[in-house]
Amino acid sequence: MDTASSAGRPAPEQLSAPGASGVGGRRLRPSAAWRWLPTALVTALVTGTLLFYGVSVRDLAAFGCYVALCLALPGTLLVRALYGGARTLAEELALGLALGYAVEAGVYVAARAAGAPLAVLAWPAVTYAVFLAVPGLRRHWRGRARRPVTPVWWPAALSLVMTYLVVLSAARFFRGNALGWPTLAASDLDIPFHLALIGELRHHMPPTVPAVAGEPLLYHWFVYAHFAAASWVTGVEPLVLLLRLSMLPMLAALVVLLAMTARRLTGSPGGALLAVGGTFLATAPNLYAGPSLGTFTWRSVHGWTSPTQTFGALLFAPVVLLLLDLVAGRRGAGRWLLLGVFLVAMTGAKATYLPPLAAGLAVVAAVEAVRRRRPPWSALAALGMTGACVLYGQAVLFGGARQAMVVDPLSLLRPAWAGLTGHDLGDAPAPGSLATLAAVYLLCLLITWAGVLGLLVRPGLLLRPGVLLMLGMGAACLGVVLLFGHPGQGQLYFFSAACPYLTTVAAYGLVTAVRRGRMPPAAVGAAAVAGMVAACAVRVACGTRVPLPPGRPESDLYLPYAALFALVVLGAAVLAVRRAGPRPWAALVVALAAVGLPAAWCLRALSAAEGVPTGSPLEGVPPVAARDVPREALAAGRWLRDHSGPDDLVATNTHCRWGFENPCDSRQFWAAALTERRVLVEGWTYTAANMSRWRPGQAPETFPFWDTARMRANDAAFAAPSASALRELRERYGVRWLLADERAGRTSPELGAYAPLRFRSGDYAVYRVPG
Repeated sequence: MDTASSAGRPAPEQLSAPGASGVGGRRLRPSAAWRWLPTALVTALVTGTLLFYGVSVRDLAAFGCYVALCLALPGTLLVRALYGGARTLAEELALGLALGYAVEAGVYVAARAAGAPLAVLAWPAVTYAVFLAVPGLRRHWRGRARRPVTPVWWPAALSLVMTYLVVLSAARFFRGNALGWPTLAASDLDIPFHLALIGELRHHMPPTVPAVAGEPLLYHWFVYAHFAAASWVTGVEPLVLLLRLSMLPMLAALVVLLAMTARRLTGSPGGALLAVGGTFLATAPNLYAGPSLGTFTWRSVHGWTSPTQTFGALLFAPVVLLLLDLVAGRRGAGRWLLLGVFLVAMTGAKATYLPPLAAGLAVVAAVEAVRRRRPPWSALAALGMTGACVLYGQAVLFGGARQAMVVDPLSLLRPAWAGLTGHDLGDAPAPGSLATLAAVYLLCLLITWAGVLGLLVRPGLLLRPGVLLMLGMGAACLGVVLLFGHPGQGQLYFFSAACPYLTTVAAYGLVTAVRRGRMPPAAVGAAAVAGMVAACAVRVACGTRVPLPPGRPESDLYLPYAALFALVVLGAAVLAVRRAGPRPWAALVVALAAVGLPAAWCLRALSAAEGVPTGSPLEGVPPVAARDVPREALAAGRWLRDHSGPDDLVATNTHCRWGFENPCDSRQFWAAALTERRVLVEGWTYTAANMSRWRPGQAPETFPFWDTARMRANDAAFAAPSASALRELRERYGVRWLLADERAGRTSPELGAYAPLRFRSGDYAVYRVPG
């Protein structure tokens, strides 16, 4: 029996959200107008924002109908049939949309392999037909007659979170990533990589690396299958889907599902809102006067530059939700079937979520076996399903490739140490420096999720399966972050997987502490303000500026955090000596948690007021300068896409990022992205063959291409064209087209004598390989 249940009341997972109290204790249901008004306002905001940033009315309408009719509605019907329990309409639609994405990925793989990509529409059509034809399923069109009562402010609160994400997306992503050329060329580094993969999934199955013909695509590519399916069905350009449309419904559904999970765990709408807000706003407290360097933060708009991350987060949320039911004893064939579907989809969507999930399930199984003195079959079955997906993904989808992930303890902290101390990144830190810095960062994370300490007021709650699952996942993710290394700090994706659920447990602890201490709202606010004031006072009093000025000892880095730690220990000691009751202890937990969320933003504001940049100079990659962007590349690439076959192979003489030729930065993917064609060799940084060569301290984007014979034959056709050179490209490699960058003598003027010119746009030209 669950600890909460044994205390004589239902476990929080079994509680529906309480409604607002009315006269005589009656619960007030919000009117239909109020329920839909926040959604209508957010929809209007999204529509206006997208129109302002270049999305046409036609594309917006087509995409909206596609999401509603081809994903959300059929998915919702399946959820209603398979997943029992009371849910709000928003929760059903969010679950249905997530299920729609999961099913669509599998169906599109089969449809594309059969050469009929529009056959992806068969699954919503069949779903509608079955739910209309089978009498027992028709009732699911009407939904549930009785739904859980939610507070009147609940729809507005979730809409406010989504509003924040829309505004943040516009400010940080839409403004800097235009839909038009040449500004598009200066977009985020990975945008052409994503576009190239969408083009590959539009035309080929199984997919390979489009920028290096023949290389296996050992990557999480299910999200690109969704992009491809959406493009086929709606006719919307992949560029518009990637930069404007597709992430928004994913983020909206993610907000609702995270709120649903948090409300299930905490039994409190307020705690759920705290969990969702903390998920998208949490940041480690930066007590330095200077930019925030190297702190662990889950960035809420990560999805725009890493679609696999948001897609994976969305599909993982129902997994956690279903497991909360299953490990708590609420079983059923429908739940197990849905869990299997989502786990299989996760394998190709973002497999980095699965090993931490297995660790969390292992913790649940071990603790439950000891407590119950019998095998925890539900946890063990879920663990077996997860392990099978991990093994299949690693052995089949990813071919056993390690993708440059190596054991390299504390490697993540080396760039932070260099930035904080002012040393060069190549300098070796003193013995113990990284370990000490790791202790500081762990303290930052403890502060960020200090609410977990609130569960200590009722220690039995720490043994609840849902809490164990989330804490186990968090511990596993943190271990991966600290023990492994990756050239692009890819180990942080494991950390991002756990952030929402650690924040949920922290919110649960805060709610528990406040309830146990019977703290009125004024006392909660006063404790939070005290924590914020303490953090700002420590920052001002210590005055540690980073990078450290010359002559300042490295120990200055640890002074503000040591001072904050001393304040917390002193406060705890005073309460222990005075044998304080639960309220003062709850106030201490609230104050410490406030240092990790509201105070962190106040500290950023304090730095901004002092004229100190708050962004990390270690983040990001220098963009392509405007003078280096070939203005005619888009026209040439689009012409080639429209006048060639999907299986035609293209050769290009551009292998390095524009403006980064010495040394060559091989993260160049624009030819494959604009043409939607496979390229003999363009940019090779992200291939498994290249990443397998990486060792700590190296830059994989500067490695030379490993197949020197292919590179020599490719470049000879442009620099020293001849009949034999073009014949080798065609007969040995199967090249049909040449996409030539003719700026600054990069292409011989004699090329046209051996390959007919088919299109020219300024310094970019398209040639047809004869034969």
